[in-house]
Order: sequence, then C-alpha cells, then structure tokens
Amino acid sequence: MVYHPGIALHPGIGSATDVLDNVPEEHPGDVLLFQRCRWCATAMYNRLLCPVCAGSDLLTEASAGTGVVRHSTVIHRNTPAARNVSLIEMTEGFTVRGRVMGSPATIHSGDRVQLSTAQDPVRRQPVFQLVDGSYGGWN
Repeated sequence: MVYHPGIALHPGIGSATDVLDNVPEEHPGDVLLFQRCRWCATAMYNRLLCPVCAGSDLLTEASAGTGVVRHSTVIHRNTPAARNVSLIEMTEGFTVRGRVMGSPATIHSGDRVQLSTAQDPVRRQPVFQLVDGSYGGWN
C-alpha cells in the first residue's frame, strides 16, 4: 500500500467519480475546464490522477481559452471532407486535442488559437479558431 499525504489531511477530497461531470456554478457557459493538482500545481486536462505526483486532489478551473498549436494532422477517413486534429498547448500549461476551424492546409505549428466551442457536438472535442500571427517565442 502506498501512503499519500493527502489521504490523511483531506480524507473526503479527490473522489474520481465526478472529476469533470459537475460544472462549478462560477464557470457557466461555454468554457474549457481543466484540473490543477493541489499538491504540485500541475495543470492537466481530463485526468483522474496527477501525471506528475499521482495525487488525486484536483481542483477544477476554467481556462482563458488561448493557446498555441503544437502539432496538426489532416485526417481524410470517416468524413466526407478533410479535417484536422491538433494538439493545442494552452497558456495554463496543459495540452488538449481539438480541432482548429479553417482549411487544414493553413494550420501550422506555432499558430495562436482562441477557444470557439468547448465541445464539438459530433467529436466531443474542443474547437478553436486561428488568431492573427504566430507566437514566435515557442517556434
């Protein structure tokens, strides 16, 4: 049995049953929610345990919705037209997989994006739109 200090200090916190099921009332509308570990402050998206310290004491926060495209792939299967799937590095420090609106050929690593819709009704992924200019500091 592994001892985690959070169990003794916070016995009721960290149940994995409702990680992102209940949207806190202070985050209404179309926002992208993520978790932050209370022990090591690592930001993550849609996890049950912290990938750094394996803690289960996660705090749900709302993202500002801005990020940078880290990788983009064009997919041609199971769809009538080509679509992209991109890895977006958010300003809070976590990475999320989503779709960027626009022509798949015009989306490149380093492009800045803004959240458009928190959940695509078909693929259930966040949808982003391009913001003018690329962020040169991360290229």
